[in-house]
Amino acid sequence: MIQAAKFWDRIAAKYASAKIKDPEGYQFTLERTRSYLGPQDRVLEIGAGTATTALELAPAVGHITITDVSPEMIRIGKDKAEAQDVRNVDFHVVDAKLRGIDGPYDVILAHNVLHLVDDLPGTLARVHDLLAPGGVFISKTFCKPTQGGPWFYYAMRLALPMIQLIGKAPYVAIMSVEEFEAILTEHGFKIVESGNFPAKELRRYIVARR
Repeated sequence: MIQAAKFWDRIAAKYASAKIKDPEGYQFTLERTRSYLGPQDRVLEIGAGTATTALELAPAVGHITITDVSPEMIRIGKDKAEAQDVRNVDFHVVDAKLRGIDGPYDVILAHNVLHLVDDLPGTLARVHDLLAPGGVFISKTFCKPTQGGPWFYYAMRLALPMIQLIGKAPYVAIMSVEEFEAILTEHGFKIVESGNFPAKELRRYIVARR
C-alpha cells in the first residue's frame, strides 16, 4: 500500500489537471452507471482518484463514500467537493481491501482501478461482503484485446516491466475479458451487462449483481 500511495501521490496534481481522453465514451458509461442508481442509494467508489466521477454521480444518490489509496488524491477530491458544494459525500484514504469501511452498500463502483489491484480475488471478496443482497457492482477495467488491438497496447506491454522497475509505473494486471468475468462469477456475482463502449475501447464495462 505504501508504494502505491507514493506513486499516486506523486502524479496526483498532473492526474487532476489531465483532460478526459474520450469524453464521449466517458459520458456514455457515466449515463449507463447513473441508470443503475437511485436517490436513496448508499454508494461506495473504490480508487476514486480525485473524485471526478463520484462528484458527477453524487446528485443521483443518497450518499457516496469516496476512497483512494493516495492521500493527495483524496485531498484534491475534498477540495473539489467543497468548491462544487457537494455535501452528500465522505472521503477515506484506504486501499482496495477497504479495511475499516462498513457496509452494506447498494452500489459499489470501481472505475479504471481493478487492473491496478495486486490481489483482485481478495478485493472482490471484500466487495461482495460490503454489498447488500441484490446490490450492484459496476466496474470499468482494462483488459487485453481479444483480436489484434492497437499498436500502443503492444508497445506498453514491452515497456511496462522496465518502467515499473524504475518506479514510473504501478502494478498492472493483464487479464482477458473472459478471465476477468470468470473471477467475478467465482466470487458470487451475476453479470448483468458487459461490453466495450466504444467497441475499440480496451476497458471493459461490467455491471454485476450480488
